[in-house]
Amino acid sequence: MRTYEEYRAMVEKELIPVLSTCGRIPDRLREAMEYSLKAGGKRLRPVLLLAACEAAGGRAEEAMPFACALEMIHTYSLIHDDLPAMDNDDLRRGKPTSHKVFGEAMAILAGDGLLNAATEVMASAALKMGDMRGIRALETVMRHAGVTGMIAGQTMDVTMEGETPREDLVSYIHAHKTADLLEAPMEAGLILGGAGKDAVDAGRRYGYHLGLAFQMTDDLLDVTGSAEMMGKNPGMDQNKMTWVALKGTDATERDAIEQVKCAKQALTELPWNIGFFSDLADSIVDRKQ
Repeated sequence: MRTYEEYRAMVEKELIPVLSTCGRIPDRLREAMEYSLKAGGKRLRPVLLLAACEAAGGRAEEAMPFACALEMIHTYSLIHDDLPAMDNDDLRRGKPTSHKVFGEAMAILAGDGLLNAATEVMASAALKMGDMRGIRALETVMRHAGVTGMIAGQTMDVTMEGETPREDLVSYIHAHKTADLLEAPMEAGLILGGAGKDAVDAGRRYGYHLGLAFQMTDDLLDVTGSAEMMGKNPGMDQNKMTWVALKGTDATERDAIEQVKCAKQALTELPWNIGFFSDLADSIVDRKQ
């Protein structure tokens, strides 16, 4: 398999050009969409999708539209999260947030545009495939990103703000707001690579536990990190349902490590070399941004 940075470089190369496949986008809208797409980041979700596809014997080139679409969906969610009506943040990945640069209306439209462009890109790629893999991958991504997935988690995150943290609610928010969009690339990538149901199920479980570890670490960084280190303002989750608010920093750190162990256990059910995914899971709890 390729390295993380090799997959990441592949995504960076294709992420902006793929927008052209959607046709002529109004200049100001495209500028706003590209601004947030170009802001950088780990590109974790598209990397996972490409790696899962190749692990199952598929071709990264065939999976690339789905990988780019997933990063568009993730980026749209960040644009909307940062809006005054949501988290009201003015810094993302070390740069002013979209609404600070383009205004609230254009930021909303940029998020809408990225979500719809992602669907177009995946649908177009699926139509070019000679079987149902593309349709299944499209359905998987949109379900995890949708009203029973990421948006469900975001809804609870917003509506329960200021309430006393409860483990069932915090677990629900983490599972959907974050883990759903890490389950999606594993499932979709394995589907595109031709994997069977058992492997896809194991990949989903890996993504689930990886997502919980990721969000727990994110909760820790919101308390212990700095804007310079993270590229965004810390302390934004003070009134929210977080694992740190529920259990404190020490227990959150222990629970994140336990979730990494669970993610690696799920990998043992995959029939391929899983070193890439195991190493990635270990890196989640050591990240600084």
